[in-house]
Amino acid sequence: MVFLTRDTMEHFDVIIIGAGLSGIGAGAHLRQHCPDKTFAIFEGREASGGTWDLFRYPGIRSDSDMFTLGYSFRPWKEQKAIADGPSILKYVRETAAEYDLEKEIRYGHRVTNAGWASSDSTWTIQAETRPVGSMPETKSFTCKFLYLCTGYYEYESGFTPDWPSLGTFTGTVVHPQFWPDKLDYADRNVLVIGSGATAITLVPALAATAGHVTMLQRSPTYIVTMPSQDKIANFLRKVLPEKAAYALSRWKNILRQAFFYQLSRKRPAFMKRLIAKGIRAELGENYPHEHFAPKYDPWDQRLCLVPDSDLFASIRDGKASVVTGEIAEFIPSGLRLTSGEEIAADIIVTATGLNLKIMSGLALTVDGEPVKLSTKMAYKGMMYNDVPNLAQAFGYTNASWTLKCDLTSEYVCRLLDYMDKNGYASCVPRVSDPTIKPEPVLDFTSGYVVRALKDLPSQGSKQPWRLHQNYFRDLAMLRFGNLDDGTMEFRRSSPAHGR
Repeated sequence: MVFLTRDTMEHFDVIIIGAGLSGIGAGAHLRQHCPDKTFAIFEGREASGGTWDLFRYPGIRSDSDMFTLGYSFRPWKEQKAIADGPSILKYVRETAAEYDLEKEIRYGHRVTNAGWASSDSTWTIQAETRPVGSMPETKSFTCKFLYLCTGYYEYESGFTPDWPSLGTFTGTVVHPQFWPDKLDYADRNVLVIGSGATAITLVPALAATAGHVTMLQRSPTYIVTMPSQDKIANFLRKVLPEKAAYALSRWKNILRQAFFYQLSRKRPAFMKRLIAKGIRAELGENYPHEHFAPKYDPWDQRLCLVPDSDLFASIRDGKASVVTGEIAEFIPSGLRLTSGEEIAADIIVTATGLNLKIMSGLALTVDGEPVKLSTKMAYKGMMYNDVPNLAQAFGYTNASWTLKCDLTSEYVCRLLDYMDKNGYASCVPRVSDPTIKPEPVLDFTSGYVVRALKDLPSQGSKQPWRLHQNYFRDLAMLRFGNLDDGTMEFRRSSPAHGR
């Protein structure tokens, strides 16, 4: 038997965990900005793409435009700005091919533990592997910097409320996160429980062939419609070089997102009226608009986007309907609401949300002490106090995910270069100001956030511990701000342990 020591383990300058949208982007940034760095991308599944490979439900698409969900360094070339899942997956994998990342990806390597040792400024990680036809194995690797690109939800299970009577239903029950390949819903009555982005994507896609689709919601969601194609962006591509057209379209959409978000926060009553006007234009004055009139303000939860009015078209055509109410119990033929109304169904789709899990279950230790994430404070929305040489890509809740992930990857590359030039082996944010108080890291009221808040890190009451949810502030801070800002502590390696 061969026993591996730290000196015989495979070693990298950087280990990226996750080969989804943010992980592939991180690898491409390292290729471009830190070409001398060795790195590997560890992916627990057997395929890249993350969300866009895992989710296979009908109609799967982005709820952000691809000029901002796409990478800053690689133009989106398709005509549709609101893209379907397969197109996004193709874009991610083409990016991996363009930057020669496939050879760096370790598929079937699920990282379970990571331990930092200050003695030699090194992370040691353990990854579970499942070779075909063999028993699971655990392998160990070392790296100088750990970059988590694991997304924000649990891949192994979606969220389903505890409905004791669900087993009474005699039809088929499906969660969108695990959509069966051969589910036949043609001419069937389908009940979709939920009103978030997944539900409003599913309803028109199912309605195209189902007998009827009912969307049952406990409470309404703000829904807005926009064209799937960005006419201005498509025009710019005709008259400008590809990269220039992409950059202009990207900035146009960043500014538009920021404008409407700020308008929603400062003048919520006006935005409510504006959104309600759009609903009336789609469904007419006589439609019961309480189904689209939430009690909360716009952007207390994420707005849902409908491309080309597809949801409203299916409602107008009588192929779909919306019901607002509370579930009393499930019955063999469907369910019964607390109002006494019964909804018949052959198939029930529980589009009831995700389980938020921002480190994918990874157990961290620093010098043998377990890291409890709920006790940590997020530095610049990407690192944690007293956890050295670790960053995490986490996107915006009020704009496209990749906008923040791109900035985070740029920052990591700047940080690595700065450490090399100054001979530093480690960097760690420290909370040295006693007046900084912890605050909830997210102010969203969405169910998946509320359920997970107790397990999440906090943000701080002052810079640089504030989580802005603002691209322009983050751009100034992460792309142009000082790395040695008085909060980040840098240390050189011990001569006896320099690797």
